[in-house]
Amino acid sequence: MTDTVQDIVDTAVAAGSFTTLVAAVSAAGLVDTLKGEGPFTVFAPSDDAFAALPAGTVDELVKPENKDKLTAILLLHVLPGRVLAADVAGKVLDPATAGGSTVHVDGTDGVSVDGAKVVAADIACSNGVIHVIDKVLLPTG
Repeated sequence: MTDTVQDIVDTAVAAGSFTTLVAAVSAAGLVDTLKGEGPFTVFAPSDDAFAALPAGTVDELVKPENKDKLTAILLLHVLPGRVLAADVAGKVLDPATAGGSTVHVDGTDGVSVDGAKVVAADIACSNGVIHVIDKVLLPTG
């Protein structure tokens, strides 16, 4: 076994607690993007976070006819650049996501993103960083 740091997708697969996220990224055609050079910051909902969505939501989103909607949701979870927990500690920010909208990041009491709590931070990847969150971020409006 090597100690080489893997890219975001391979890190998520290896963790074993992001099977729904990995399936969604694959269905949206974003695997190559998230295996790309980056750097990216990914707020990764755990399988438990996806399970908390209303029944049938994920099954509906991964259908080919919902690819645009799924892609928009997933891009809410990606920031261009590498943002570590220490970078937001004590701050409140509204950074632009990879999809062009903004998310509300609150680093004044732990770190939360649009109300989702970061439960594990700063998982290093070769092309960015993963922060595990306890809820799936959904578009507002």
